[in-house]
Amino acid sequence: MMTEVRLTGYGGQGIIRMGYLVGKAAAIFDGKQATMTQSFGPEARGSACSSQVVVSDGRVLYPYVNTPHIVVAMSQEGFAKHGRNIVDQGTLLIDEDLVKPDEIKKGIKFFSIPSTRLAEEMKAKIAANIVMFGFFTAITQLITEESAKKAIKDSFKEKLIDINLKAFDKGYQYGKELLNKVV
Repeated sequence: MMTEVRLTGYGGQGIIRMGYLVGKAAAIFDGKQATMTQSFGPEARGSACSSQVVVSDGRVLYPYVNTPHIVVAMSQEGFAKHGRNIVDQGTLLIDEDLVKPDEIKKGIKFFSIPSTRLAEEMKAKIAANIVMFGFFTAITQLITEESAKKAIKDSFKEKLIDINLKAFDKGYQYGKELLNKVV
């Protein structure tokens, strides 16, 4: 089973870091195969950026995402560029305060979270990507909660681990509660 993921937003939101965490959780802690590629505008901060992750139970023969199974959009520009290019029956996750979808492809599983607002409420706006990472983990179940938390612990300086784990838990719980309402 192979899953293509595209994470998109603007530079400074931690989109590349989120892709790195998805790949690390999958490849190192869940025992899957994963590749990550990234792209961003020359201005870096504030310009469009994306991270593409391919996760597979077997070897990844092509590391680039063509038509993703999962799209995470944390900016309107990112959604406009990538939000419609998703497989039938794919999954779309957005930051509901930053992305206002004008149209969602029929048959897409659509979920939203106020990830930036939740991070701001924690006095940690910079952790909005980690709130979204938790939400992504709960909704998609592509990686396990345990592996995602291990990836966080293994990827941040000691003084930043606690706030990032709290941000992850906030997004993860939001996702679990949302799934319970849907079922």
